[in-house]
Amino acid sequence: MSDAEWAVVWDAMPVPAWLEGRGRQPEGYCHRRLVDAVRYLVSTGITWRAMPVDFPAWERVDAFFRRWRGKCLVGEFHDRLRDRGREAAGRDPEPTAGIIDSQSVKAAASVAASSRGVRWGGRR
Repeated sequence: MSDAEWAVVWDAMPVPAWLEGRGRQPEGYCHRRLVDAVRYLVSTGITWRAMPVDFPAWERVDAFFRRWRGKCLVGEFHDRLRDRGREAAGRDPEPTAGIIDSQSVKAAASVAASSRGVRWGGRR
């Protein structure tokens, strides 16, 4: 993660309880390393337990990810970085259109069973 990307994400991070005088001990891991670990996991498709030793322990990364997800921070990080990337490219920060994979739509539970699935030679 570049310093510029981290600056965007860091601004959305919650202030740790110990910094606000609400007790608890200081956290043992750098938030930037935790974000880097989650990004590595997503980009490589590995399992949590296969996290390389260069990153914090997988249990800690998983715990922070779950806490961030519960506070909707994962979506916030994504949206901030997407907006920044679009602005850097001279585009409107908010996308005006989206593409949906037709196979994903056909497999959705909300689609009638008669129109789901792949068809070969007129059979399902």
